[in-house]
Amino acid sequence: MKFIMYNWGVKKALMVYGGWERHEPERTTHKIAEGLRARDFKVEIFDTLDSYLLNDSQYDVIVQNWTMGEIKPDQLKWLLERIQSGTGFAGWHGGAGDSFRNEPEYQFMVGGQFVYHPAEIKPFKIQIVEPEDPIVKGLKDFEVTSEQYYMHVDPGNDVLAVSQLSGNSEQLPGKVNGHVENELNMPVAWKKMYGRGRVFYSSIGHSLADFDVPEVLELTLRGIAWAAGD
Repeated sequence: MKFIMYNWGVKKALMVYGGWERHEPERTTHKIAEGLRARDFKVEIFDTLDSYLLNDSQYDVIVQNWTMGEIKPDQLKWLLERIQSGTGFAGWHGGAGDSFRNEPEYQFMVGGQFVYHPAEIKPFKIQIVEPEDPIVKGLKDFEVTSEQYYMHVDPGNDVLAVSQLSGNSEQLPGKVNGHVENELNMPVAWKKMYGRGRVFYSSIGHSLADFDVPEVLELTLRGIAWAAGD
């Protein structure tokens, strides 16, 4: 088990990574940890879900980056109870939106669940829809070349950004006589409450290259900071 601790900052984040390796969980986690450190966070990083049981440390936010896999009942109980009681939760792409496919209460907490992606890696535009929200304020619409997610999404989410899904009749739902009747504005980033805990999610972050886009990195870091109570 790997464990790293950065000893500075006034906000404390627990970061947990693992699962499907093609999402580069270790590299992307350390990239975001570097950004949090620059914003005066104290960060603890684990590569095991047992970190949800190892100690009673108080965290401002839990940042999870664990695609697919399974979580044990006691691990999930710890996680959900912490968030319900006021600890924030944040994550991106499959690391939070495609974790633990057999756990509907976890999916309800996140506010959505990955269903499929209509293509592999392609360019698409991100549209900011709540420009006055502090998480996205000052960010302009931008383009990213990544894996675009189609998700089942909680209608109660406070959606911050969307992307337009379009494609041929084999790629999108809602087709009639072989033609796509409607293009879909799919939520990309949102925030919500789960009990007393703040939850932030962004579907961008398929690989480390996504975070080379300044808007993606800024959106993710701001979302985590908001979840932590900033």
